[in-house]
Amino acid sequence: MDTKPADFDAYWQHTRDDLATYPMAPELELLPLRGTDFATLYSVRLTSTGPYRLFGYLSIPKGEGPFPAIYYAPKYQSVLEIIPQGTANLQRSAYITFSLAGRGQRNSDTPYAAMFPGLLTDGIHNAQSYVFRGITADALRGLEFLLTRPELDPSRVVVFGNDIALITAALGQGATHVVTNPALFYNAAELAPQTQVYPLEELNDYNRMFPHHQASVRQTLAYYDLRAFAPQVAAKTLIVAGALGSLLDRQALTPLIEAVAGETMVYDSAQSSYRDGLYTESWMAEQCGLGDVNRILPAHWQS
Repeated sequence: MDTKPADFDAYWQHTRDDLATYPMAPELELLPLRGTDFATLYSVRLTSTGPYRLFGYLSIPKGEGPFPAIYYAPKYQSVLEIIPQGTANLQRSAYITFSLAGRGQRNSDTPYAAMFPGLLTDGIHNAQSYVFRGITADALRGLEFLLTRPELDPSRVVVFGNDIALITAALGQGATHVVTNPALFYNAAELAPQTQVYPLEELNDYNRMFPHHQASVRQTLAYYDLRAFAPQVAAKTLIVAGALGSLLDRQALTPLIEAVAGETMVYDSAQSSYRDGLYTESWMAEQCGLGDVNRILPAHWQS
Protein backbone atom coordinates (compact mmCIF):
# COMPACT_ATOMS: atom_id res chain seq x y z
CA MET A 1 0.00 0.00 0.00
CA ASP A 2 1.76 3.13 -1.22
CA THR A 3 -0.06 5.53 1.15
CA LYS A 4 1.39 3.89 4.27
CA PRO A 5 3.52 6.50 6.08
CA ALA A 6 7.23 5.78 6.28
CA ASP A 7 7.08 6.15 10.06
CA PHE A 8 3.91 4.06 10.48
CA ASP A 9 5.60 1.43 12.66
CA ALA A 10 7.39 4.06 14.75
CA TYR A 11 4.14 6.00 15.27
CA TRP A 12 2.38 2.97 16.69
CA GLN A 13 5.38 1.70 18.63
CA HIS A 14 5.57 5.05 20.37
CA THR A 15 1.85 4.73 21.18
CA ARG A 16 2.41 1.31 22.75
CA ASP A 17 5.51 2.46 24.59
CA ASP A 18 3.63 5.42 26.02
CA LEU A 19 0.78 3.16 27.15
CA ALA A 20 3.26 0.89 28.92
CA THR A 21 4.39 3.76 31.14
CA TYR A 22 0.97 3.91 32.82
CA PRO A 23 0.03 1.19 35.31
CA MET A 24 -3.28 -0.46 34.47
CA ALA A 25 -4.52 0.07 38.06
CA PRO A 26 -7.73 -1.94 37.66
CA GLU A 27 -10.60 -1.38 40.07
CA LEU A 28 -13.55 -3.78 40.03
CA GLU A 29 -16.91 -3.29 41.69
CA LEU A 30 -19.63 -5.95 41.86
CA LEU A 31 -22.93 -4.89 40.26
CA PRO A 32 -25.51 -7.22 41.83
CA LEU A 33 -28.43 -5.59 39.99
CA ARG A 34 -26.97 -6.70 36.65
CA GLY A 35 -26.03 -10.19 37.80
CA THR A 36 -27.99 -13.31 36.85
CA ASP A 37 -28.14 -16.90 37.98
CA PHE A 38 -25.60 -17.69 35.25
CA ALA A 39 -23.23 -14.68 35.25
CA THR A 40 -21.67 -12.13 37.57
CA LEU A 41 -21.19 -8.53 36.43
CA TYR A 42 -18.55 -6.03 37.51
CA SER A 43 -17.84 -2.45 36.64
CA VAL A 44 -14.18 -1.94 35.79
CA ARG A 45 -11.96 1.13 35.93
CA LEU A 46 -8.64 1.13 34.08
CA THR A 47 -5.93 3.68 33.35
CA SER A 48 -4.81 4.40 29.79
CA THR A 49 -2.50 6.98 28.27
CA GLY A 50 -2.88 10.53 29.43
CA PRO A 51 -3.35 9.31 32.11
CA TYR A 52 -7.02 8.71 31.39
CA ARG A 53 -9.41 6.65 33.48
CA LEU A 54 -11.69 4.31 31.53
CA PHE A 55 -14.87 2.41 32.34
CA GLY A 56 -16.01 -1.04 31.27
CA TYR A 57 -18.39 -3.91 32.04
CA LEU A 58 -16.95 -7.34 32.79
CA SER A 59 -19.31 -10.33 32.88
CA ILE A 60 -18.05 -13.74 34.03
CA PRO A 61 -20.08 -16.95 33.70
CA LYS A 62 -20.77 -18.93 36.84
CA GLY A 63 -19.40 -22.45 36.96
CA GLU A 64 -16.17 -24.12 36.00
CA GLY A 65 -13.92 -22.35 33.54
CA PRO A 66 -11.84 -21.60 31.71
CA PHE A 67 -14.23 -19.75 29.42
CA PRO A 68 -13.92 -18.21 25.95
CA ALA A 69 -14.18 -14.44 25.86
CA ILE A 70 -15.60 -11.71 23.67
CA TYR A 71 -13.96 -8.32 23.99
CA TYR A 72 -16.24 -5.57 22.70
CA ALA A 73 -13.69 -2.95 21.75
CA PRO A 74 -14.71 0.74 21.95
CA LYS A 75 -17.49 1.50 19.49
CA TYR A 76 -18.43 4.61 17.56
CA GLN A 77 -21.43 5.50 19.68
CA SER A 78 -22.01 7.53 22.80
CA VAL A 79 -23.41 4.85 25.11
CA LEU A 80 -21.75 1.76 26.57
CA GLU A 81 -23.68 -1.50 26.68
CA ILE A 82 -22.89 -4.65 28.66
CA ILE A 83 -23.42 -6.61 25.44
CA PRO A 84 -24.68 -5.24 22.11
CA GLN A 85 -28.33 -4.27 21.94
CA GLY A 86 -30.35 -7.18 20.58
CA THR A 87 -27.92 -9.82 21.81
CA ALA A 88 -29.46 -12.35 24.20
CA ASN A 89 -28.36 -12.00 27.80
CA LEU A 90 -27.72 -15.76 27.73
CA GLN A 91 -24.55 -15.02 25.79
CA ARG A 92 -23.08 -14.19 29.19
CA SER A 93 -23.61 -17.79 30.31
CA ALA A 94 -21.14 -19.07 27.72
CA TYR A 95 -18.54 -16.31 27.35
CA ILE A 96 -16.64 -13.89 29.49
CA THR A 97 -17.68 -10.58 27.97
CA PHE A 98 -15.84 -7.31 28.41
CA SER A 99 -17.12 -4.09 26.87
CA LEU A 100 -15.02 -0.95 27.15
CA ALA A 101 -15.87 2.71 26.72
CA GLY A 102 -13.02 4.56 25.06
CA ARG A 103 -12.22 8.10 26.16
CA GLY A 104 -15.08 10.46 25.44
CA GLN A 105 -17.70 7.73 25.39
CA ARG A 106 -20.29 7.87 28.17
CA ASN A 107 -18.96 6.56 31.51
CA SER A 108 -15.46 7.38 30.22
CA ASP A 109 -16.38 11.02 29.59
CA THR A 110 -14.47 12.75 32.38
CA PRO A 111 -12.68 15.01 31.67
CA TYR A 112 -13.37 14.59 27.93
CA ALA A 113 -16.91 14.20 26.57
CA ALA A 114 -17.01 13.34 22.88
CA MET A 115 -19.48 14.72 20.37
CA PHE A 116 -21.44 12.34 18.12
CA PRO A 117 -21.10 13.22 15.30
CA GLY A 118 -17.75 14.93 15.69
CA LEU A 119 -15.48 12.42 17.38
CA LEU A 120 -14.04 11.15 14.09
CA THR A 121 -12.53 14.54 13.27
CA ASP A 122 -11.55 15.73 16.75
CA GLY A 123 -7.92 16.80 16.37
CA ILE A 124 -7.59 15.07 12.98
CA HIS A 125 -5.34 17.81 11.58
CA ASN A 126 -2.51 16.59 13.85
CA ALA A 127 -1.63 12.89 13.71
CA GLN A 128 0.40 13.13 16.90
CA SER A 129 -2.52 14.23 19.07
CA TYR A 130 -5.49 12.86 17.09
CA VAL A 131 -8.12 11.57 19.54
CA PHE A 132 -8.14 8.11 17.98
CA ARG A 133 -4.54 7.61 18.94
CA GLY A 134 -5.72 7.71 22.55
CA ILE A 135 -8.78 5.58 21.78
CA THR A 136 -6.57 2.95 20.16
CA ALA A 137 -4.40 2.92 23.28
CA ASP A 138 -7.59 2.52 25.33
CA ALA A 139 -8.60 -0.49 23.26
CA LEU A 140 -5.17 -2.07 23.72
CA ARG A 141 -5.37 -1.51 27.46
CA GLY A 142 -8.77 -3.22 27.55
CA LEU A 143 -7.40 -6.31 25.83
CA GLU A 144 -4.43 -6.37 28.22
CA PHE A 145 -6.84 -6.31 31.15
CA LEU A 146 -9.03 -9.09 29.80
CA LEU A 147 -6.02 -11.34 29.35
CA THR A 148 -5.22 -11.07 33.06
CA ARG A 149 -8.45 -12.77 34.09
CA PRO A 150 -7.82 -16.25 35.58
CA GLU A 151 -11.20 -17.52 34.30
CA LEU A 152 -10.12 -16.93 30.68
CA ASP A 153 -9.22 -19.56 28.12
CA PRO A 154 -6.45 -17.74 26.20
CA SER A 155 -6.96 -19.97 23.16
CA ARG A 156 -10.45 -18.50 22.59
CA VAL A 157 -10.37 -14.70 22.70
CA VAL A 158 -12.59 -12.85 20.21
CA VAL A 159 -12.18 -9.10 19.60
CA PHE A 160 -15.43 -7.72 18.21
CA GLY A 161 -16.23 -4.31 16.74
CA ASN A 162 -15.52 -1.91 13.92
CA ASP A 163 -12.10 -0.79 12.65
CA ILE A 164 -10.77 -0.54 16.21
CA ALA A 165 -11.24 -4.30 16.65
CA LEU A 166 -8.94 -5.06 13.72
CA ILE A 167 -6.40 -2.44 14.80
CA THR A 168 -6.39 -3.87 18.32
CA ALA A 169 -5.71 -7.36 17.03
CA ALA A 170 -2.87 -6.01 14.88
CA LEU A 171 -1.15 -3.93 17.55
CA GLY A 172 -1.97 -5.98 20.63
CA GLN A 173 -1.29 -9.52 21.70
CA GLY A 174 -3.65 -12.31 22.62
CA ALA A 175 -6.53 -12.03 20.17
CA THR A 176 -7.25 -15.41 18.57
CA HIS A 177 -10.29 -14.28 16.56
CA VAL A 178 -11.59 -10.97 15.23
CA VAL A 179 -14.99 -9.84 14.01
CA THR A 180 -14.67 -6.48 12.29
CA ASN A 181 -17.13 -4.25 10.44
CA PRO A 182 -15.04 -1.55 8.71
CA ALA A 183 -16.74 1.82 8.93
CA LEU A 184 -14.23 4.54 9.82
CA PHE A 185 -10.74 4.21 8.39
CA TYR A 186 -10.62 1.94 5.36
CA ASN A 187 -9.41 4.12 2.46
CA ALA A 188 -11.37 6.90 4.13
CA ALA A 189 -9.76 9.86 2.35
CA GLU A 190 -10.83 8.44 -1.02
CA LEU A 191 -14.21 7.01 -0.07
CA ALA A 192 -15.62 9.83 2.08
CA PRO A 193 -16.26 12.18 -0.90
CA GLN A 194 -18.39 9.40 -2.43
CA THR A 195 -20.95 9.38 0.40
CA GLN A 196 -23.10 11.65 2.53
CA VAL A 197 -23.60 8.99 5.18
CA TYR A 198 -22.14 9.35 8.66
CA PRO A 199 -19.63 8.71 10.09
CA LEU A 200 -17.61 9.29 6.89
CA GLU A 201 -19.62 12.42 6.16
CA GLU A 202 -17.87 13.92 9.18
CA LEU A 203 -14.69 14.01 7.09
CA ASN A 204 -16.50 15.89 4.34
CA ASP A 205 -17.94 18.33 6.87
CA TYR A 206 -14.51 18.95 8.33
CA ASN A 207 -12.83 19.46 4.96
CA ARG A 208 -15.50 21.95 3.91
CA MET A 209 -15.01 23.89 7.14
CA PHE A 210 -11.21 23.70 7.15
CA PRO A 211 -10.08 23.30 3.54
CA HIS A 212 -6.54 24.35 4.48
CA HIS A 213 -6.25 21.17 6.63
CA GLN A 214 -7.04 18.69 3.87
CA ALA A 215 -3.45 17.56 3.36
CA SER A 216 -2.88 17.00 7.07
CA VAL A 217 -6.21 15.15 7.38
CA ARG A 218 -5.16 12.80 4.62
CA GLN A 219 -1.82 12.27 6.33
CA THR A 220 -3.46 11.45 9.66
CA LEU A 221 -5.89 9.00 8.06
CA ALA A 222 -2.98 7.14 6.48
CA TYR A 223 -1.81 6.05 9.97
CA TYR A 224 -5.22 4.45 10.58
CA ASP A 225 -5.94 2.82 7.22
CA LEU A 226 -6.81 -0.81 7.86
CA ARG A 227 -4.77 -1.96 4.88
CA ALA A 228 -1.60 -0.98 6.75
CA PHE A 229 -2.56 -3.06 9.79
CA ALA A 230 -3.80 -6.14 7.95
CA PRO A 231 -0.42 -7.89 7.51
CA GLN A 232 -0.01 -7.82 11.31
CA VAL A 233 -3.34 -9.60 11.99
CA ALA A 234 -2.63 -13.27 12.58
CA ALA A 235 -5.96 -14.06 14.27
CA LYS A 236 -8.76 -15.79 12.41
CA THR A 237 -10.79 -12.91 11.04
CA LEU A 238 -14.41 -12.43 10.03
CA ILE A 239 -14.84 -9.28 7.96
CA VAL A 240 -18.42 -8.06 7.84
CA ALA A 241 -18.59 -6.28 4.51
CA GLY A 242 -21.31 -3.90 3.45
CA ALA A 243 -24.23 -5.10 1.38
CA LEU A 244 -23.31 -5.88 -2.20
CA GLY A 245 -23.09 -2.65 -4.19
CA SER A 246 -22.52 -0.48 -1.14
CA LEU A 247 -19.51 1.76 -0.48
CA LEU A 248 -17.73 -0.82 1.70
CA ASP A 249 -18.87 -4.03 0.06
CA ARG A 250 -16.76 -7.13 -0.54
CA GLN A 251 -15.35 -5.80 -3.81
CA ALA A 252 -14.30 -2.48 -2.27
CA LEU A 253 -12.68 -4.30 0.67
CA THR A 254 -10.73 -6.76 -1.51
CA PRO A 255 -7.31 -5.15 -0.80
CA LEU A 256 -7.97 -5.47 2.92
CA ILE A 257 -9.30 -9.02 2.67
CA GLU A 258 -6.25 -10.12 0.71
CA ALA A 259 -3.80 -8.38 3.05
CA VAL A 260 -4.93 -9.94 6.36
CA ALA A 261 -2.24 -12.39 7.42
CA GLY A 262 -4.50 -14.83 9.24
CA GLU A 263 -7.30 -17.02 7.93
CA THR A 264 -10.08 -14.73 6.73
CA MET A 265 -13.80 -15.13 6.14
CA VAL A 266 -16.04 -12.50 4.55
CA TYR A 267 -19.73 -12.05 5.23
CA ASP A 268 -21.88 -9.77 3.06
CA SER A 269 -24.25 -7.80 5.26
CA ALA A 270 -27.91 -8.53 4.65
CA GLN A 271 -28.75 -5.15 6.23
CA SER A 272 -30.74 -7.08 8.81
CA SER A 273 -29.86 -7.14 12.50
CA TYR A 274 -31.33 -10.65 12.66
CA ARG A 275 -29.44 -12.14 9.72
CA ASP A 276 -26.18 -10.35 10.42
CA GLY A 277 -26.39 -11.05 14.14
CA LEU A 278 -27.22 -14.71 13.63
CA TYR A 279 -24.26 -15.15 11.29
CA THR A 280 -21.70 -13.49 13.56
CA GLU A 281 -23.00 -15.22 16.71
CA SER A 282 -22.90 -18.59 14.94
CA TRP A 283 -19.39 -17.95 13.62
CA MET A 284 -18.07 -17.03 17.06
CA ALA A 285 -19.76 -20.01 18.69
CA GLU A 286 -18.29 -22.37 16.11
CA GLN A 287 -14.81 -20.92 16.47
CA CYS A 288 -15.03 -21.19 20.25
CA GLY A 289 -16.36 -24.74 20.20
CA LEU A 290 -19.66 -23.95 21.93
CA GLY A 291 -21.76 -26.45 20.02
CA ASP A 292 -25.47 -25.58 19.82
CA VAL A 293 -25.62 -21.82 19.36
CA ASN A 294 -29.40 -21.74 19.85
CA ARG A 295 -29.00 -21.84 23.60
CA ILE A 296 -27.47 -18.34 23.64
CA LEU A 297 -29.48 -16.69 20.85
CA PRO A 298 -32.44 -14.32 21.26
CA ALA A 299 -35.62 -16.38 21.26
CA HIS A 300 -36.88 -14.80 18.02
CA TRP A 301 -33.63 -15.77 16.24
CA GLN A 302 -33.75 -19.44 17.15
CA SER A 303 -34.49 -21.99 14.49
